Amino acid sequence: MNTTMDTQVKIDAKLVKELREKSGAPMGDCLKALQEAKGEMELPSSSCANAAWPRLQRKPPAPPTKVQSEPTSMPAGKIGVLLELNCESDFVARTDDFQELLRDIAMHIAAVDPRFVSREDVTAADLEREKDVYRAQAAATGKPANIIEKMLEGKLAKFYEEFCLLDQPFIKEASQTIAQLIASKVAKLGENISVRRFARFKVGAPDWTVAQTKAAGSEEASA
Repeated sequence: MNTTMDTQVKIDAKLVKELREKSGAPMGDCLKALQEAKGEMELPSSSCANAAWPRLQRKPPAPPTKVQSEPTSMPAGKIGVLLELNCESDFVARTDDFQELLRDIAMHIAAVDPRFVSREDVTAADLEREKDVYRAQAAATGKPANIIEKMLEGKLAKFYEEFCLLDQPFIKEASQTIAQLIASKVAKLGENISVRRFARFKVGAPDWTVAQTKAAGSEEASA
């Protein structure tokens, strides 16, 4: 009796990344194509029908992967966070680096309670209200108008740092912002990663903090 056993070909991560850069396909598709082709990657001019490149050409592009965290509890289970962090493939979504980033951002939101995803998502009404307060404070100093506008810029920068997630210093490493933390993972994993929305809730509190990007709001409004 002949017995055969399927073994999955181990593929070097550098080869997966190289194929992704040449094809533009998600890393998960690149990995699968290389495994099916037993690690053989050919350029488009190749006639090898079983190589990884032609396999990718026969497949439609996959939609972006959306990964939503489980509720993240803080001490005594009083605070929870729901976070939607987007990447481009299931392959990256399953990596330890991506999961670590997901947990770190959720923990940061639980501890710091931001109100917006980014400064672009601050509503016009909120922004004007803050400007009016800062202008009144600056005018009380008796300084000229051009100096007041400079003071206003500095106050707004502080406002963004305090209330916008991507501008906030990361709670575990204050020398980098959340935007810089995400950028470091993008550089390592080779895929775009973005926060789409989040919600923070506290047991006994009447309101949740709910924030989403303007793009997410537009998509839901047109749905």
